[in-house]
Amino acid sequence: MAPNNKKKKGNPRVITVDLSWLFYAVLIIGLGWAILGNRSAKPQKVEWEDVKAMADTGAVEKIAFIRNDFKGEVSIRPDRLGEFAELFPGGLVPRRSPHFYFLVSSKFDPETAFEALNEPLPEEARFKVEMRNEEHFWSDALQWILPFGLLILFWIWMFRGVNRGMGAGPGGMNPFNTGKSTARQTEKGDVKVTFKDVAGLYGAKEEVMEIVDFLKNPRKYTALGGKIPKGALLVGPPGTGKTLLAKAVAGEANVPFFSISGSDFVEMFVGVGASRVRDLFRQAKEKAPCIVFIDEIDAVGRARARNAGFTSNDERENTLNQLLTEMDGFATNSGVIVIAATNRADILDQALMRAGRFDRQIHVELPELKEREEIFKVHLKGIKTAPDFDISFMAKHTPGFSGADIANVCNEAALTAARNNHKAVEQQDFLDAVDRIIGGLERKSNTIMSPAEKRTTAFHEAGHALVGWLLPYADPVFKVSIIPRGKALGITWYLPEERKCVSKSVMIDRMCALIGGRVAEEILNGEPSSGALSDLERITSIAYGMVQYFGMSDAVGNLSFYDSSGAKGYNITKPYSEKTAELMDKEAKKIVDDVHKRTMDLVKAHREEFMQMGQLLLEKEVIFADDIEKILGPKVQPPQDERAEA
Repeated sequence: MAPNNKKKKGNPRVITVDLSWLFYAVLIIGLGWAILGNRSAKPQKVEWEDVKAMADTGAVEKIAFIRNDFKGEVSIRPDRLGEFAELFPGGLVPRRSPHFYFLVSSKFDPETAFEALNEPLPEEARFKVEMRNEEHFWSDALQWILPFGLLILFWIWMFRGVNRGMGAGPGGMNPFNTGKSTARQTEKGDVKVTFKDVAGLYGAKEEVMEIVDFLKNPRKYTALGGKIPKGALLVGPPGTGKTLLAKAVAGEANVPFFSISGSDFVEMFVGVGASRVRDLFRQAKEKAPCIVFIDEIDAVGRARARNAGFTSNDERENTLNQLLTEMDGFATNSGVIVIAATNRADILDQALMRAGRFDRQIHVELPELKEREEIFKVHLKGIKTAPDFDISFMAKHTPGFSGADIANVCNEAALTAARNNHKAVEQQDFLDAVDRIIGGLERKSNTIMSPAEKRTTAFHEAGHALVGWLLPYADPVFKVSIIPRGKALGITWYLPEERKCVSKSVMIDRMCALIGGRVAEEILNGEPSSGALSDLERITSIAYGMVQYFGMSDAVGNLSFYDSSGAKGYNITKPYSEKTAELMDKEAKKIVDDVHKRTMDLVKAHREEFMQMGQLLLEKEVIFADDIEKILGPKVQPPQDERAEA
């Protein structure tokens, strides 16, 4: 077959020409002219008396007088220019006339003055006189055109250049685009995050997997008369992986994904928030089925009763009303599922939380032991660890850590290993990273504490460790250090048990362990110091919580004044009388006093072991659970029946 020489039909080739080089060329030429073109000398200003002296010597060749400017321009005879070189800067004489100029007032009569000056001179020494008016058309026109021209250029820049140059997204800084949604859109297939990238979160993943199934197989549910949920609210502490879980839903469902923050809706312009909500859902309907993810929804979904000081025309309320309408109003949003995340669900508006809007609340809690192991495995993929590194050991020693905290520990451990010139990240590097994150940077200066302060700190921490070790419900002690970190002079590390329900006995034992440092100071020095400030703060908080919230006071009874729903809003009056408030103060103080007496008796009963532990801390500065066990024996455990139930 003969080759087909016909050109294929297709889109015409567009040739773009970059004219930016022309702008730079003009700029360089203009700068060169301004610098090199003005190197010649300029006419020098002189007074009328100086001009008369020049004319008397016959050096003046011509005087041109500009009537409308009251200005005279003096030209010197070429053969006489050298006589006036000293009047020019650097002796550089202008090549062209005029060489001098003078200014006079409106009372100056040029014809009479020049005639009187020329009359006594001989014929060959007289100068020519020229009278004229100078037109200032361009300068006058520029005064009118320039402001309007600058205004037009600024207007063009606002409407055309800002959206491209500043990358402001669909809304940009264009006044006509202010009401456009600023959500970042990820097309179908572009989200690479899946449930494999989300470690732990077993219960939360099970619930969101159903949402994925809704998006993949909607007929499976609608055929039986069911309706696809319109929204899911991810609730949990910061750093637990709420945003990552929403991305995984979009990646697994393989649908378009719109992400926006709650604060992006609220602007200083009235009506912008509601307009952006409408535009966001309009785009989402065009891409349905899709997912709309609103991060930190509490910025716009705060309960309207809590907006004290705002009227019904508040911009945040208008935005919230529009969001409520879009999620479940007259218009149908089939195929659009809204996923929102917040760590403050208690302050959200009740209309937003009802069924039909956010049908499901998915609680994303802090990871448990097994979940922490999986999270460690995810974040250790790119880190070179030592062969003897134990992931389960690190998971046990990071209770209460979120996924973000564990990622920070892994990164900090790698930095610590590099700082110490290790070839691989060792177990101790991870422990040092945990210490640095919890306690702060180690302060190695010897001038931080005096010998007396160091001794007090050592026995203060020994008091914490002693009480925590001897009480059955207190958290086990892992390590005690008197090396200053951050603002703390000493730290006692506990490994708290992950309890979902805390009994009164557990709270009392924990309070005893907290006040153990203050009791140790009183036994050692006969008086307390300010070092127990944070301990007393926590003890006071626990005592008032027992009385006001958990009903653990016999005098107050089974009453709780805690508002877990957040529906009460701003209460001007307290939900209890002054007599009840006084009773609660007495009960909280009684609890703390009983805790203090119990702890004092316990430390005095083991005074010898207490002094031995304090001396060991002064010598080593850091002791571990094994060192404490050698002094006090095994950790006191709860009764056997309670451990079996746990």
